[in-house]
Amino acid sequence: MSNQRNTVFLSLALALPICAQAQSSVTLYGVLDAGLIFANNVGGSHLYATQAGWYQGNRWGMTGTEDLGGGFQAIFRLESGFSPLTGAMGQGNSMFGRQAFVGVTSPYGAATLGRQYDSIVDYVEPARASTALLINHPAELDNLGNDYRLNNVVKFASVDYGGLKFGGLFSAGGVAGSFERNRAWSLGTSYKRGPLFFGLAYLNARDPNFSYYGNNPSSSTTASNMSSYRVFSGYASARSLETFAATTGYTAGAWSLAATYTNVRFKGLGAIAALDSNGYRGTASFNTAEVAMGYSFTPSLKLGASYQYIHGAPVNGGDAGRVTYHEADVSLDYFLSKRTDVYAMVMGQQASGRDSTGRNAVAQLWALSASSSNRQVGAVVGLRHKF
Repeated sequence: MSNQRNTVFLSLALALPICAQAQSSVTLYGVLDAGLIFANNVGGSHLYATQAGWYQGNRWGMTGTEDLGGGFQAIFRLESGFSPLTGAMGQGNSMFGRQAFVGVTSPYGAATLGRQYDSIVDYVEPARASTALLINHPAELDNLGNDYRLNNVVKFASVDYGGLKFGGLFSAGGVAGSFERNRAWSLGTSYKRGPLFFGLAYLNARDPNFSYYGNNPSSSTTASNMSSYRVFSGYASARSLETFAATTGYTAGAWSLAATYTNVRFKGLGAIAALDSNGYRGTASFNTAEVAMGYSFTPSLKLGASYQYIHGAPVNGGDAGRVTYHEADVSLDYFLSKRTDVYAMVMGQQASGRDSTGRNAVAQLWALSASSSNRQVGAVVGLRHKF
């Protein structure tokens, strides 16, 4: 009898890990994207170079779930950006700089804590991205290309209610004695029904030079983290960043169309004295309008094109900040399989007026250094693989 009891207990003990494994899962995934790029004017010279992550940011990650019963699950995601050309980690040498969070899902939605995307990425970017391969707006000032994240986030995302989704987040600044410093919050909603999609989102970030553009390990805690792009580098002293984004998309057969509008405001200029090199006061704003289209010749071959108009309003009652950018692109994307595709894009930008530094505006396509003139044209050919 004792031996039978021991056999039963041993069988149950061996079965427990199997049961636990059946109720939880961990998935490894990633994206590898690399190619060749040509630009006609980078600092006054032609550029021929390799380029990583032009279509989609390179990453590898792990996501997991555990069933807690009653419709609840524990979830997590760890996602690291990197360059396949050098092996270097991305996002300022962050181990999990793209995303890192843990949370719980319920029949009503998911609550998560960690480094996460804002509501513009969650609710507006999907419609734009589904149209075609599109160029990012100058300096990625509205984050429709998903290049900026937030730290210390508490986030809620609802389930899908017949096509309607909504959510929001709060990022604590974590500065003793100041509840507002480096604080950020965001709200968004989207609706998808049949061929129609729309999305709305709002972001408010205090001290954006540090909380939004400077939240990587390599970021400066005292100097400007916006200096790579003259589009907005002169506004590093702003007390807050406000971004409103709206998009609508429609798919009809082989055609997909999308229209997007964003308004970006750097408010309270001069609030950070150490970064107030231009003596700006008040608010600097940008309005961006974009139209995009995609056409599928076959399920494997897709054509895309877009045009963007970006206008910056003047600050201090002068010409500084009164700037206009015109951008356009044409792309082809061909899927060799469900997980591997090759793509090509030609893009261009023209600038006029005076940028945030008060100097004559020069063209600067995303991920490239500035042109020596007001025009810049580039072409890229790449290969992307997902696993």
